[in-house]
Amino acid sequence: MSAVSTLPESPAHPLPAELVADVDRLVDADTERLIDLFKDIHRNPELGFMEVQTARLVELNLQNLGFDITKGIGTTGIAAIYRNGDGPVVMYRADMDALAVQEETDVDYASDKRVRLEDGTEVPVAHVCGHDAHVTWMLGMAHALLNLKDRWSGTLVLIGQPAEEPITGAAAMVDDGLYNFIPKPDVFIGMHTTPLPVGTVVSSPGTRMAGTDQLDILFHGVGGHGSMPHLAKDPVLMSALAVTEYQTIVSRMVDPQQTAVLTVGAIAAGSTNNVIPATALVKANLRWFDPAVRTVMLEAIEAVSDGVARTYGMPEDKLPEIIMKGGSSPLINSPELSAQMATSLAAVIGDDRVITDMPRTTGSEDVQILKGPYPDMPFNYLLVGIADPEVFAAAAARGLQAPFSPHNPNYLVDLSAIGYGTKIAAYAMLGLLARS
Repeated sequence: MSAVSTLPESPAHPLPAELVADVDRLVDADTERLIDLFKDIHRNPELGFMEVQTARLVELNLQNLGFDITKGIGTTGIAAIYRNGDGPVVMYRADMDALAVQEETDVDYASDKRVRLEDGTEVPVAHVCGHDAHVTWMLGMAHALLNLKDRWSGTLVLIGQPAEEPITGAAAMVDDGLYNFIPKPDVFIGMHTTPLPVGTVVSSPGTRMAGTDQLDILFHGVGGHGSMPHLAKDPVLMSALAVTEYQTIVSRMVDPQQTAVLTVGAIAAGSTNNVIPATALVKANLRWFDPAVRTVMLEAIEAVSDGVARTYGMPEDKLPEIIMKGGSSPLINSPELSAQMATSLAAVIGDDRVITDMPRTTGSEDVQILKGPYPDMPFNYLLVGIADPEVFAAAAARGLQAPFSPHNPNYLVDLSAIGYGTKIAAYAMLGLLARS
């Protein structure tokens, strides 16, 4: 199933100036179409595992270029393969999902979409993490590479991944048999927007992002009338006390020299003022680099939750339930590949535009889970600046690290980043493929 690999000893190698010029020419000619595509995706965001329209758009665009398509992997995931002779198998991933956030930008293509969830609640939906740009970059890169197919050889494997935000989409694709449909990649890369100025690319080695867990803690109680709390067992109070106690876990149970984050993002309980409900649901999120720290936090959450419930008289068969909803390991860039790609990209865009020493972040990803049964697969994750340079400079002058952050209602991919990011994706892929 796999093409014959001719992956060089140094997988990322410099691009000839003529090839760079051809990429630039093709992407520049395609930029108007790509911006229209980006705006369409931005106007029509979809939550994780609901990316039907976005997946269809990916499918049609790649099918029209001659890719072999497998759809519906992990519900809405897409795998596309293009074989172009002997050479390495290079995999590239773009995530497709949006977030339940109300967009607050003033662009004329801002999202006004709302969606009803399974529990009946209605939420706004917006691309405030740049996944709309990720999809556009991948499709633009594919268009450029197929127009230059006489200049490279190997196999392209392009992945449209669902549900990165809940950290469940990559695992869903692997569990649904991704590697029954694609050849084993020789090398794997991904790209993500970052609120640095357009023109900036980060290719930094080693551990880049934290591991994460999404978990719900369901507190059971005994419902009753708000005027007679002594006849009830109040799960709202239990959850409130537990949330307060959770905040002591990092400060008093984790080694201060370790990194740990424990965030409660939501508490859901009851529906009216004068009724004590029977349950309360706490939604928590963990970030960690050391698996031992993860174990400390999970065990402590269980101990705190059980302790509070027992204090308020709950029997052993009604102690809080902990539901693990999804998670990911720390994201680690292969040091040699990261360095080689940094050198290759710097030769094209300039040393001053490639950052190789970015501090690691407690943000998380699940892209690396797509390695599936091949954990030693060479992997590198690039960050591509998408902020208007003038907007970024103005924010820096006010002492801010960036003008906005991912998941912020004002997160805005400058339109100049659409063509630029497509070029970076094309340079990166061509640097990994065999060339005559």
